[in-house]
Amino acid sequence: MNAIPLEHILFLSTALFFIGMYGLFTRRNMITLLMSVELMLNSVNINFVAFNKYLYPEALEGLFFTLFLIAIAAAEAAVAIAIIINLYRNYRSIDVEDAGEMKY
Repeated sequence: MNAIPLEHILFLSTALFFIGMYGLFTRRNMITLLMSVELMLNSVNINFVAFNKYLYPEALEGLFFTLFLIAIAAAEAAVAIAIIINLYRNYRSIDVEDAGEMKY
């Protein structure tokens, strides 16, 4: 069986995390910001699964943390999308820079 080395998986996870961080710091659209946060959370999931497979293959803690994090990410996405829809209905914009001009 050809196993993928841990270093390659960690490189992929690190690349995904920094791509998400770049998107979080450079984009102005709220939906793009949400996708960047989800990308960062998925890179953490890859780390949990990789370390569980390579360090403790008989234990399932990494997989349980990953399932818990997927549930948290789904709940976070649902709440964030509801907030974005509400902001768009009220202000007709989902641009982050327009948020400073919004009057409550």
